[in-house]
Amino acid sequence: MPTAAVLVLAGITIILIVVLIARPEITLARGGKIVAFLSLFIFPVFTGFLGLENHFERSKQTSFCLSCHVMGNYGRSLYVDNPDYIPAAHFQNNRVPREEACYTCHTDYTLYTGGIKAKVRGLHHLYAQYISTPHQPIKLYTPYNNRECLHCHLGSRKFEEGAVHTADPQTMADIKSNKLSCVSSGCHNTVHNVGELDKVKYWNPQQ
Repeated sequence: MPTAAVLVLAGITIILIVVLIARPEITLARGGKIVAFLSLFIFPVFTGFLGLENHFERSKQTSFCLSCHVMGNYGRSLYVDNPDYIPAAHFQNNRVPREEACYTCHTDYTLYTGGIKAKVRGLHHLYAQYISTPHQPIKLYTPYNNRECLHCHLGSRKFEEGAVHTADPQTMADIKSNKLSCVSSGCHNTVHNVGELDKVKYWNPQQ
């Protein structure tokens, strides 16, 4: 639901609550009791649910991830003019939706998805952003899981028939079982490399 609709519903809820506070005698009638029930219980819960859903969709956006200052260089890395930079190559060539680039490749890393640990980590991100200070340098909590690559590439001809992937029958099996990381040395190991951003050229999509 669009943010405007959520705000309208929240506004109606607040107005009804104010009316009930100003004129509590209306709750003596049956209709007043219904209004009170809707205002104090149904509307707040419904508004909260819709607001959470709205925020969940917003949290998938690349702009949401990059709204944290500490993530700025990761946003810059998406524009590196070098196809060896995996995030940049995917972002620039629409291999992932640009408006949800971060979320697409890090689906297990937020407050809203993944297991309990992922949600606790998401809460820690909020704490670090607004109360404490983010640790530097930023590191993944766990090694990058091939699952994040395979949910797009699995079954694609380029992946399944790639010369390096099929040179040894065991290689493909190890990739699919996450025994051999896609971002391991010698494979697709040039990722964000934010420490090198002052040494690279950038792609300007406006040109």
